[in-house]
Amino acid sequence: MRRLGAVSAALALAATVLGLTGAEQATAAPAGATQAEVPAGVTAGVAVFDRTTGTFTERLNETLRFRSASVVKLLIALDHLRTHDPRTLAAADRTRLDSMLRNSDDTAASHYWDLGGRTAIIDRTVAQLGLTDTANPPPGYEATWGYVSLSAADTVRIYRHILDTASAPVRDYMMGNLRQSTRCGTDGFDQHFGIAGSFERPWAVKQGWSGFGSSGGCTPRPPTTVAAATAAQGSTAAQPSAQPSTAAVDLTREALHTTGTVGSGDRTIVAVFTLHPDGTPYGTAYTDVNRLTRSLTVPGAVRPAGTWFGTWSSGVKVRPLPTTVDSAPLTTLPAGVEVLVSCQRLGQEVSIPPYTNAWWAYLPQYGGYMTNIYISSPGNQLPGVPVCSS
Repeated sequence: MRRLGAVSAALALAATVLGLTGAEQATAAPAGATQAEVPAGVTAGVAVFDRTTGTFTERLNETLRFRSASVVKLLIALDHLRTHDPRTLAAADRTRLDSMLRNSDDTAASHYWDLGGRTAIIDRTVAQLGLTDTANPPPGYEATWGYVSLSAADTVRIYRHILDTASAPVRDYMMGNLRQSTRCGTDGFDQHFGIAGSFERPWAVKQGWSGFGSSGGCTPRPPTTVAAATAAQGSTAAQPSAQPSTAAVDLTREALHTTGTVGSGDRTIVAVFTLHPDGTPYGTAYTDVNRLTRSLTVPGAVRPAGTWFGTWSSGVKVRPLPTTVDSAPLTTLPAGVEVLVSCQRLGQEVSIPPYTNAWWAYLPQYGGYMTNIYISSPGNQLPGVPVCSS
């Protein structure tokens, strides 16, 4: 009985820290309870909250702080909408906010960061939302909004505020934009990893990435200003030369985060924050985050059918038809990323010496085909993959 009492007390304390009440406390998973499969070398913070039952299904290092990268754009947008009704936004304001939330536009984020008083934005939103792990950038980095620190637990609180506490116009505006997340961010990074790469719609996402240089899969667009280039994704250009010794979060390792909601009615909130070994390519981190996210228990999620394969080379194009003729690329893949293949079909014969192959794989999450040459599998046809019916 004494041991059971101690466990109950620990659960109640954990629930209090995470802002749970009533029935939520009674069924909250113990801290660290998880099915998450974290790839070797990756540091992860995970929280998955089922809004239908009011319980966490996954919790791993959920209060660990990470540099937020673009996930902080949620707080930047909420702070602006605190004093601006989304129904009456000026056209230019709406266009800028839409781009920040859908396309992860860094120039737009820098505009609102400056407009809102930079660190004052975080001071206000921490107080308003009751965040416990969120903090401003360390000294010397006040202009760098991507260095605001967040945890998976606080990210769940942010989404719960949007969905359950914010006014209906703010909720609908924020979630409507996140549901329209574009595959390519304005900086040329493919941002449909993690939640977007693991589950069928409906989902809504706000992703974050930092430290990967300029190779993100999509055609890059040069940033409008130096501030936009350096502030958002953790570039060291035009910043202090060394990480401050007082920094509470890691500002150097490659960071890749996926956050949002999954399922009908935004049933489940998912927050996955990751750090990767120095020098990790974007495609490798993308694949690791996908694998981690797929391993989670996410109520209401529908997992797409197909088989996962590795790829090789860079600049690999996905096309609407299994040919390079009159089939302009839909997008390019991050170098070396793992892809889901639902079927394959014969198309144009492609020659990439020393390889020649007429088989093409259909990638349902990209809505197009890639030549089988660039899929890491022996033989021209992929084993266990059916032929497309049409």
